[in-house]
Amino acid sequence: MKDKHLKYFFLTMLLMVLFSCKKEGEYHSVTDKIKAEQKPYHGKLTSEDLLTGTDLIKITEGEFTFLIPERKGQIKSYECIECHSKPFEKKKNANLKKAHWNIALKHANSDIMNCATCHNENDMNSLKSLTNQKIDINLSYKLCSQCHSSQFNDWKGGAHGKKVAGWTPPRASKTCVNCHNPHSPSFEKRWPVQFNTQKGIERNDGLGH
Repeated sequence: MKDKHLKYFFLTMLLMVLFSCKKEGEYHSVTDKIKAEQKPYHGKLTSEDLLTGTDLIKITEGEFTFLIPERKGQIKSYECIECHSKPFEKKKNANLKKAHWNIALKHANSDIMNCATCHNENDMNSLKSLTNQKIDINLSYKLCSQCHSSQFNDWKGGAHGKKVAGWTPPRASKTCVNCHNPHSPSFEKRWPVQFNTQKGIERNDGLGH
């Protein structure tokens, strides 16, 4: 009798499984059902619309080809030779603050770096490498990569920096100078957008306010 009940039990379970499979479209798992019934995406995921109106340049670094923002058109005082008609050495007595009063070089010790470290004295419209090779201002990341090689490798691979638009192709990445001030690349410390009010009061009191 017991065996008979077990037989009916297993038969019932088998019928339930078969019925449920048939009811679900004869799929044996949720994954199978998703694969079979998912609708193909007929559109094309792209960032092209978001990049409209942005001046971009195509570059290739190693195995990576992508877009970067055009730089020269964003510099108000470009071309530089409109003012810099003579080499630096002939302007030793000139008051640089008179022209560049708002620039404070906080990139490295003044014994290591000055204006002529990066700016090309023979062609003020361009930059120069450590080996005195001309570097186009639009490609200023080549100058940065000489010292910041690990950040450069991460950047060209897409792991460092920000995108101009979205993550979908075509890839357009901001360069070093789009996020960092080349003369003072460290980010300034800032209060958070939202912070504990009581802590804010305590901080101000500690500053004598």
